[in-house]
Amino acid sequence: MYSPRLDGESDILAKAPGTSAYLPTSARVFDELRARIVALDLAPGMRLSRPDLAKAFGVSQSPVREALQRLETLGLVATYRQSRTEVTHIDQAMVRHEQFFRTGIECEVVNRLAGLGDTSGLLEARGILKMSQALADDSSQIDLFRRLDEDFHRALFMAAGQEALHALVLERTSQMARLRTLDLPSAGKMQSVLEGHGAVLAAIEAGDRHGATDAMRRHLSGTIERMPAIVAQQPDFFVPAP
Repeated sequence: MYSPRLDGESDILAKAPGTSAYLPTSARVFDELRARIVALDLAPGMRLSRPDLAKAFGVSQSPVREALQRLETLGLVATYRQSRTEVTHIDQAMVRHEQFFRTGIECEVVNRLAGLGDTSGLLEARGILKMSQALADDSSQIDLFRRLDEDFHRALFMAAGQEALHALVLERTSQMARLRTLDLPSAGKMQSVLEGHGAVLAAIEAGDRHGATDAMRRHLSGTIERMPAIVAQQPDFFVPAP
């Protein structure tokens, strides 16, 4: 379920998968747990045991505890007395706050890109869009499509010189990310994502600032507009209505 520790790896540093960079072990545990929660592999209500997680990751409980504390600040887990920790249910109010936050920042990113007059920095985003288009009709590749969706947005931040800001946005919109995971298998959703990405790129390349921000706003609003229907279809994933 989780990657074991490499021989000689300490609780302080661990090599990030696929790179030569080293991260604090607590950051690696956080990244992997967050990814699994966002993908709904760790579903709302699932209990997380610190000893079991430490054993699975091959680390002590200290970095696991630090990772769980970070996840709790994002509203992805909740810790109760006697060290019982559970994956939280999706909070609709938090989703709306996160969507407002992300929309404001991403609209500014594309506005800036559209005003540069140089589209050479969009090469990676174009490539990701082409890869995504190849997966649009293959429901077995939906997890890869979801990752490419986020990679597309990351590429825009990088083109604007704001890669570090993307990491913050990604972390602070984790509830919204879980909602997107539920929405992506919906009929027509993958094609809608592709159309949104294409419209954003086209407006940026045309130097149309207003068009780029409008396209991004529309793109980021689709899932939240469908949230009532998603809740009705899969209520067990959400905080119960009062």
